[in-house]
Amino acid sequence: MKKNKFEIKKIGSYILVGMLGGLISAGAISSITKNSNLNDFEIFKNSTNNEKAYFTSATTTNSVVGLNPPDLTIAAEKTVNAVVSVKCYSSYMQQQQRRSLDPFDFFFGDPFNSQGQQRQQQNPKDTPNGLGSGVIISSDGYIVTNNHVIDGADKIEITLNNQKTYIANLVGTDINSDIALLKINEKGLSFLNFYNSDNVRVGEWVLAVGNPFGLTSTVTAGIISAKGRSLDLLRSNSRSPIESFIQTDAVVNPGNSGGALVNTNGDLIGINTAIASHSGTGTFEGYSFAVPSNIAKKVVEDIRKYGLVQRGYLGIGALDLSDDSAVKQYNLQNKTNYKSQEGVLITEIQNDGGAKDAGLKKGDIIKQIDGTNVKNFPTLSGIIGEKRPGDQVKVTVLRDESYKSFNVRIKDAKGGTSVKTKNDLSVAEKLGAEFQELSDDQKVNYGLESGMVVTRIDSNGKLKLAGVGEGYILMEVNDKPVNSEKDIEKILKNYKGTVSVRYVDPYGRIYRRGFKME
Repeated sequence: MKKNKFEIKKIGSYILVGMLGGLISAGAISSITKNSNLNDFEIFKNSTNNEKAYFTSATTTNSVVGLNPPDLTIAAEKTVNAVVSVKCYSSYMQQQQRRSLDPFDFFFGDPFNSQGQQRQQQNPKDTPNGLGSGVIISSDGYIVTNNHVIDGADKIEITLNNQKTYIANLVGTDINSDIALLKINEKGLSFLNFYNSDNVRVGEWVLAVGNPFGLTSTVTAGIISAKGRSLDLLRSNSRSPIESFIQTDAVVNPGNSGGALVNTNGDLIGINTAIASHSGTGTFEGYSFAVPSNIAKKVVEDIRKYGLVQRGYLGIGALDLSDDSAVKQYNLQNKTNYKSQEGVLITEIQNDGGAKDAGLKKGDIIKQIDGTNVKNFPTLSGIIGEKRPGDQVKVTVLRDESYKSFNVRIKDAKGGTSVKTKNDLSVAEKLGAEFQELSDDQKVNYGLESGMVVTRIDSNGKLKLAGVGEGYILMEVNDKPVNSEKDIEKILKNYKGTVSVRYVDPYGRIYRRGFKME
């Protein structure tokens, strides 16, 4: 690995993961899935620039000689009581299964968590194998944290700043934004208000509050050094990640994940999520990244109101024109001559998307959404990530050297414009997977008479937690053979209780596992 490239690591304390091969080169291009309705996020790669970044002390950010830094004590006092420690416990089998399915651990290892696993094997009931942070967002005990902090946990323990402890219920998660919502049974708690993250400015002073390395109520200061960063951090677990991170130079380390990023008034502007590190240790070396509060707030509101996140799409394939190397490759492959600039080029229009209905065309360059300048794809991703199916946005594009505006209705992945609840989901959606019928050759090769190939799987889906991966063959559900999604739907529709599945991995090994349907 070249030393001048970053490894991007999730910072859920003893649950560390590293970016595959460091930050992916800005010149890389990802293919567009022609038959997918998720093309807002099946894009030509939109990476951050790969220049080497250096830590800048917060005391040097003030360019005016003699000007004192702001008083941060009020914001710190307001925040520390609303930030909690999150301890996660899971069975040794669950840990091993999770690691075996995690490509980050395969490439970079996880020294902190591997030690935790050894301790967990010896004392599984009393030793947490994951440690992070969370932010209380209501007086009655709702807590926001990162999905990667609590992923795979059997028990989640919350410790307040006053050292009171609670067992938390997991209300819901969203792998696309790496946000999770927890709930403890308590009243009258200190909490933080969400602030409009669109209003934060580069150069603004911020505080990061969390529990690095298990050190509770730790406060560090820095400035916002960039907005709208995409790290390609979430793509391994999500086909349509929302990445528009706030970048800061406030020091965060393992254990800060899920903690608060606040402004000088103590308002919540982001959820600390990742760090940039080129040493391979996963510790802070210059920059940290937070999910903007507007995205986190929308996810939390959806989970509380609908039980699941309402995801909207424009229905386009896109090229980030701010990425010079990607533009050059696109021009070479398509024999075109687009110039690098601020904006997002529409490379494909989906048949059942809102963009087509509104009159957008391939070749249009998106310049604004609802009056907000679209500098790059992360900006577009963040704006649309705050919308729900049925919402309408004003899209301004550059077409034939003139600006045109269109009113686009946001749709879901299947072309619908209505919000959904858990009861509206198909069985396949509840399982977190997509399937394809088994071919005759596959039946012969595996010696099977029935089965469905798993073509896509969600990291938090029930089948994934049961050990099923992409390319596996689902043979039976509740001891009944399955040959189509209709078979699965028939068996599990309105079913509640323990589900038994029998499946084959790509090596021909047969497994039987179970999970609960609620």
